[in-house]
Amino acid sequence: MTQASISQRDALAAYRIYFILGALFICSLVVSNLIFQKFFYWDFFGLYRFEISVGILPYPITFLITDLLSEMYGKKKANQVVTAGIFASLFSLLIVYTSAAVPATSWSPVNDALFNTVFGATAVAVLASMLAYLFAQYIDIQLYHFWKNLTKGKHLWLRNNFSTFFSQFLDTITVLLLLCSFGKIEWERFTALLISGFLFKVLIAICDTPFMYLGVYIFRKRFNLAPNQELGSEIEVFQKEEKI
Repeated sequence: MTQASISQRDALAAYRIYFILGALFICSLVVSNLIFQKFFYWDFFGLYRFEISVGILPYPITFLITDLLSEMYGKKKANQVVTAGIFASLFSLLIVYTSAAVPATSWSPVNDALFNTVFGATAVAVLASMLAYLFAQYIDIQLYHFWKNLTKGKHLWLRNNFSTFFSQFLDTITVLLLLCSFGKIEWERFTALLISGFLFKVLIAICDTPFMYLGVYIFRKRFNLAPNQELGSEIEVFQKEEKI
């Protein structure tokens, strides 16, 4: 059965939502690279003590967004947001380098030493994040569509979680390997941080599954979509017609 096209007005709304989700994704990614040097602990109901970087907090948001984009807009549109996130991170690194290069005034509340203490490892963080991010996000999208095709669009929970579990493990282990190799974290902390980081991401991925279902439900109801119908092709038609 042929899937019905959405109206031009709905295509514009879908186009705007796509940009909002993309902006949230890029913001979460850039912020995680800037704040990663602070580590915190969380006692999970006395069962396990997590010791992880605060930079990990925005990451579940990025994977939820890419899964939602993959489901509702298709692989191509999801990959475009991931690529935009890479350029945004590199540009943020350039801004940090420039800010560190100019000398602070004598009355500056943040002097050069303090600034370098907070942001000095950002280059290593971005490098580590970029390599891990390239692996994890693109693999997440590929695995998401692999499970979607395999299950013929059924079992949303399965592709949402299974794609995220594997890609998050790659992300965690790659970042830690690079940070330990550059001497930013001691090797004796590697195993504990890997376990804490991965378990935390798995826990968050499971918790965000209801939000994934809610997001898909809202999209399909708002745009009156058929099962497995995607908005990516619809907004591409809109872009061509409006010459965007």
